[in-house]
Amino acid sequence: MDELLLIVQTINSYLSNYVLIVLLIGTGLFFTIRTRFVQVRCFGEGLKRLFGGFNLNGEKHKSGMSSFQAVATAIAAQVGTGNIVGACGAILIGGPGAIFWMWLIAFLGMATNYAEAVLAQKTRKVDADGTVHGGPVYYIKTAFHGKFGTFLAGFFAVAIILALGFMGCMVQSNSIASTMNTAFGIPTWLMGIIIVIFAGFIFLGGLSRLASVTEKVVPFMAIVYLIGGIAVLIANASHVGDAFFLIFEFAFNPNAELGGVTFGIIAALSQGAKRGLFSNEAGMGSASLAHAESSGTPAEQGCWGIVEVFLDTVVCCTLTALAILSAGLGAVDESAAEAAFSKYFGGAGSAFLASSMFFFALAAVMGWAFYGEKALGY
Repeated sequence: MDELLLIVQTINSYLSNYVLIVLLIGTGLFFTIRTRFVQVRCFGEGLKRLFGGFNLNGEKHKSGMSSFQAVATAIAAQVGTGNIVGACGAILIGGPGAIFWMWLIAFLGMATNYAEAVLAQKTRKVDADGTVHGGPVYYIKTAFHGKFGTFLAGFFAVAIILALGFMGCMVQSNSIASTMNTAFGIPTWLMGIIIVIFAGFIFLGGLSRLASVTEKVVPFMAIVYLIGGIAVLIANASHVGDAFFLIFEFAFNPNAELGGVTFGIIAALSQGAKRGLFSNEAGMGSASLAHAESSGTPAEQGCWGIVEVFLDTVVCCTLTALAILSAGLGAVDESAAEAAFSKYFGGAGSAFLASSMFFFALAAVMGWAFYGEKALGY
């Protein structure tokens, strides 16, 4: 097992520290240039659609979802432990500078996510009964014909089933159970049963129930977390500027130290890329599975895709990072976010963060299980 672990760690090191960074940045640059900086040109339109399409009425559609339901489902999958623990991990391993590189990856990822959403809409197939089939497997086979395209599409489907449908849901469910146990003393086995019952209720109700729930849960949890995070920043307003300074200093200074630890640029870039992908999924293709279900146009879904990445990484992850850095906690560890909220609000801060983790991770379970089901269907 030790030998196998060493092999896996070596492969993972090369994939995540080199291959992933090159592919994420390269693909993001390609789509940014080809679309003439669509993430800048259409950002305002995306925000306009976000507030104009806001709807909590749970409407049902004969075919797929409404545009807002599709984006709510995509955001549900994108949020999760990555928005809180992911930001802590990025700073812990890569230093504050990792947040800057996370921003850069997100900026380029906005163009990538736009392309994924547009391609999902343009290559999707709709059955006579209204069932929608779409996502990366279909635009992969459109781009690569023959056995090679079939192999790539099949490989992607299997990877999504394993990575999100099974392993990803395990990670998020475990985070919920451990967090609620630590904060409220709820037994982990009991929390597991609660998650199963809730998830079963959602999934057995089909696509319409999933869409109806995500369009209500996602806005609620996002607004509540934003209010809590902004409250921490207001309480420590005099140090927010210093937090921004740390992010930029550590992004370009290979000898910068925090808590006696030196962080290099490569570590910051690597962590920013990895945590950024884990947070917003731009480049994975998974979000396009939700966008394919939408009754909107390809361009409309592309604009939604831009806003998704922005809200997930640039807003939520940045809020967590600034709360941690401005709190002046010294050396950052895995519990830094909880410490930052508890510093000003005591036990209520810990309970607030635990509740946020619950909703974020549960939303990710709903979105990822949906992706796994769509891939399994293919």
